[in-house]
Amino acid sequence: MLRIGWFSTGRGEGSQKLLRAAVDAIRDRRLDATISFLFSNREPGQDPVTDAFFEQVRSYDIPLLTLSDSRFRRERNGEPAKVGQPLPAWRTEFDQQVASLISPHPLDVGMLAGYMLIMTPPLFERHPMLNLHPAAPGQPEGTWQDVTWKLIDQRVDHGGVRIHLVTAGLDEGPIATYCTYPLRGGSIDLLWRQAEDRAVADIRAADGEDFPLFHEMRRRGAMRELPLVVETLRALGDGRLRIEGGRIFAGEVRVVRGFDLTPEIEGSLANVTPV
Repeated sequence: MLRIGWFSTGRGEGSQKLLRAAVDAIRDRRLDATISFLFSNREPGQDPVTDAFFEQVRSYDIPLLTLSDSRFRRERNGEPAKVGQPLPAWRTEFDQQVASLISPHPLDVGMLAGYMLIMTPPLFERHPMLNLHPAAPGQPEGTWQDVTWKLIDQRVDHGGVRIHLVTAGLDEGPIATYCTYPLRGGSIDLLWRQAEDRAVADIRAADGEDFPLFHEMRRRGAMRELPLVVETLRALGDGRLRIEGGRIFAGEVRVVRGFDLTPEIEGSLANVTPV
C-alpha cells in the first residue's frame, strides 16, 4: 500500500477537488494507498476558505498538520520571498520544522496539490515529492496563467499536464508522468482565428483571461489535472512506476522523459466532457 503525504495550502476549490478525487479513488479501491497526513502552511482561523478545507480533511479522518509560514516569518522578522530572487533563510528553517512535524507519519511519496510554497532541501531531500505542472514535457515553465499565454504565443497544436519530482530547480525535476491533449481541430480552431495577427501582449491588455481561447485552453488542461494525479499515484501504488534515488523507473527501465498516461486520462474523461 502506497503511503502518501499530502501537501496543500487549501486556498480554493481546486485543493478540495484534488483531495476528494484521491480519497474517492482510495475508497473505491481504484487506488491502493492511504493518505498518512495532510500538511498545510496555514493554520485554523487564518482564512475561512482554508478552514472549510480543514473540515473536509477532518471528515476523511486524515491527520491534519499545520504550520503557518506567514506567522513563522513574522516571528523571525523575516523578509517575504520575492520572485526571481533566492529564498530567504527563514524558508529553509520553516521546512526543517515541517520535516520534524511530519516525521512521526510514514510516507512513501509526498503529493503537492495546491501547495503554494516552494519546497527546500530539508523536505525534498528526505522524501520524494511530486508536483503538478500545467504543461507537457518540453513546454514552458511558470504559473498556469503564464504557461497558457506562452502557449498561445507559440501557436502550439497541443497542451499537456505533467507531474515531476521536486528539486532545487523550480519545475525542473525529473518528469514522472504526463498526458497531452489537442489544441487544434474542431471548435477551437475558431478561437485560434481570434488570435491571428494579434500580439499576445495586446490580447492580454485588451481581453485578459476572458479571451475565449485562453479560457478554453485552461479548461482542457484543468479537467485533466485530477485524473493525472490519481493515475500517477495508481501507477506508483501498483508498481508500474517506482522512485529510487531521485529517478523514476518503469520496471527496470529508467523513465527519462516521463511515463505517458494519455490513454488512461482520456479513457477516464470519455464519459465526462468531449473535446
